[in-house]
Amino acid sequence: MKEHEARIKASETSIFKAVFPNTTNHYDTLFGGMAMSLMDEVAFITATRFSRKKVVTVSSSKIDFKKPIPHGTIIEVVGKITEIGTTSMQVDVHIYMEEMYRDHREHVIRGLFTFVAVGDDKKPVPIL
Repeated sequence: MKEHEARIKASETSIFKAVFPNTTNHYDTLFGGMAMSLMDEVAFITATRFSRKKVVTVSSSKIDFKKPIPHGTIIEVVGKITEIGTTSMQVDVHIYMEEMYRDHREHVIRGLFTFVAVGDDKKPVPIL
């Protein structure tokens, strides 16, 4: 199991983005769809880095928006593998918000994404 733990750690993925007005809604907060898109992208990268296989998103679940993210902030999107099946894996994705000009950071969104590894024929293949 230690090999899996090392692969999980090595595949942990994080990206930073500035929240600009072109990504916000009429309340000047990040569009929920934009947040989910960034989460799916980070989850995809995490799953790919873990498996080194072609993967597809098969579900997203339990996305909790705890606080709106205003424009003029910085977000970090972090993905980590939490479950490994034969052909599928689950990625836990968190978004943290930081204020640009103050030392303040908080957890604002969490979601779970499930991916399946697929072969060239688009059929599931073993992850490991």
